[in-house]
Amino acid sequence: MEASPLTQQTRPETFKPKIVQLYENLFQTSDYPDPTEGFWREFFLLPPDPGKLSSILDQLSPDDTLNLQAQTQHLFTRAIKEAGSGASPTDSYALDTLTVFLASILKKKYTNPSSDVITVLAGLDEVDRVTSDFVAVLDGVIRNGKTFDLRLKAIKTATAMTSGAYKTSLVSYFTHRDLFPSLMKFVHESDTPIQVYEPFVLLGILANYNKFEFQNPYQLRLDDFVNEASIQKIVRGVGLSCGALRNGYVAVQDDIPEGWTLASTLIFFGLRALAPGARDRANPPTAEEAKEMFSALPAQEAAILLATYDFTNANKLFGYHLINLGPEKSNEEAPFSSFLSLASYLLQHAYRSLRVSHYAELSLFTLRILAEDPTLCKQLCSEDLKRKVRLCRQRQPHLPLVNGERVLATAIFDIVIDSITHNLRRRLDVNLYSHSVAILLRLLTYLSLNKIRLTYHWSELWRTLLSLMRFLTTYVSDLSNNPHINTLTNSLVDLIAFCVSAGDSFLPDPSSYDDLFYKLVETGPIIVKFRDVYNLAPSSKSDTMHPSNKDKHVAAIDTLIAVSNHFHALLFHDDKEKDKNVDPRPGTSDSPAPLPASRKKNLSPKEVHRMIKQGYDTLSIQPPDGLHAWTRWRESDWKTELKRSARFAVEDARLLVANV
Repeated sequence: MEASPLTQQTRPETFKPKIVQLYENLFQTSDYPDPTEGFWREFFLLPPDPGKLSSILDQLSPDDTLNLQAQTQHLFTRAIKEAGSGASPTDSYALDTLTVFLASILKKKYTNPSSDVITVLAGLDEVDRVTSDFVAVLDGVIRNGKTFDLRLKAIKTATAMTSGAYKTSLVSYFTHRDLFPSLMKFVHESDTPIQVYEPFVLLGILANYNKFEFQNPYQLRLDDFVNEASIQKIVRGVGLSCGALRNGYVAVQDDIPEGWTLASTLIFFGLRALAPGARDRANPPTAEEAKEMFSALPAQEAAILLATYDFTNANKLFGYHLINLGPEKSNEEAPFSSFLSLASYLLQHAYRSLRVSHYAELSLFTLRILAEDPTLCKQLCSEDLKRKVRLCRQRQPHLPLVNGERVLATAIFDIVIDSITHNLRRRLDVNLYSHSVAILLRLLTYLSLNKIRLTYHWSELWRTLLSLMRFLTTYVSDLSNNPHINTLTNSLVDLIAFCVSAGDSFLPDPSSYDDLFYKLVETGPIIVKFRDVYNLAPSSKSDTMHPSNKDKHVAAIDTLIAVSNHFHALLFHDDKEKDKNVDPRPGTSDSPAPLPASRKKNLSPKEVHRMIKQGYDTLSIQPPDGLHAWTRWRESDWKTELKRSARFAVEDARLLVANV
């Protein structure tokens, strides 16, 4: 019997997918032959292996990648052609390949980022044609792709390019061809709010690209957009995203007050392992584990806050729907409630990293813009538009828990108070505090001008503002060199003086006003020291004689000192001593003595209330004009901060598409 010509080969331990073999053949570093037409047809007919393609590309150094420019250019141009072919499944596989390819190629640290990336993708001679074709193909698929999934893949590919090449000139091709109509068509035709996330994040990236250097067309588009149905879909997508991002914090430390459930939000961006049931709630993380987990939050989907800020800043109709849109179901949060809830968690954890502080700052920017618009501020302060808002309670001290629906402005007060209380440190984030004080002033001036009296734990606000003044006084040596410290100190003094002079127009009861005056008495020595260390004293005797010539902030703090002295004398001095030593005019009194403990104990709250009420009759102050005035938001004033925030959001968007 003849031996068979066939020989049995050893069975390999693992089988290598054909597509992986093609990846390896394409990116071999020597003896590279131009791929045949058959190679490319097979390449794009096989389902891609994103993990393996990413691994192969990640192993290449920037120089290796430049040496493989023939291969990378061929892959890029062919993938563009297949993505626009309309042939299934080739177009879908091509988009998946492009997304992984761009995410891996663009994250490398090239010596000359812009020119090197152009060389890798298309070459200097072909970059205009190839990149223009690339953007045109994406635009067409996003607008008219055969399936919703295919259109979404095109958006992710565009995000991979714009986020990865953000510091290069390649993103300018997306400003030459306007993707806004295609993105809004996608939003309008979406079935669920979560499908809005990818196009909205991409829009945020495009709208921020060099917007301070030239007239960004996407900014103009945001300003002109009036399709209310699409705006409402975006708002619901923002709300759902914010709720999911908030729940990431709750999954680390359960601070759920009564009546709330973690499962009420549908998704957990990047945190599905922390969803209910996936973690043994009886074994919470240790302090060190929690610290590490908190440091990784918020999830990268927080990039949506950049687009939310931009749309709010450019389009008042978006702001209106953001505030007014209610929950779709009775057991769900309203979108703005979710936004406020996330802002609360971000602001309590803002001290953990620059990334968190910039996202927290973006949320404050958004709130400030809403508070400055009279129509929108009316909604925030209206008794007719109450919402249930869940606020962070992960760090002591806690503010009083408010169950049920509340006026939105009171929830914002709580958020700002917690922000001030929980981020105090020697290396103070002065900008964060300046925005917090600015938001308070804008809301309170609206309440005062419109004689709106809100029920609120006002004593917590007085305590927080005066505690901040005490902190700034104590650590003046650490803070005096900060270039923005005067903005904070001046606005803080103006805010407290405004509350003193106009509190009777927005406080609901005399006891809240009395409490403010009593806390000023307690803080009297600190106020005087604050004035001295931050150079808020009048510059000469002539200034003292003519208060109208003084700087507004100097007059404001003199008002606080005068009020403190007046009630200090009333409460703790006898009548004769008061007549001799206390002049209630601003700026004419010395620092009050510390409160005598024994005398303080002898005064009941009722007696304090009665004596302060009597003191109003003899109080003679002239608060400076202009305390109710504030400078409107100008984006250019915060250009540096917004550019930094955009970089964090762009990086998070890049990581999101890279990890798909």
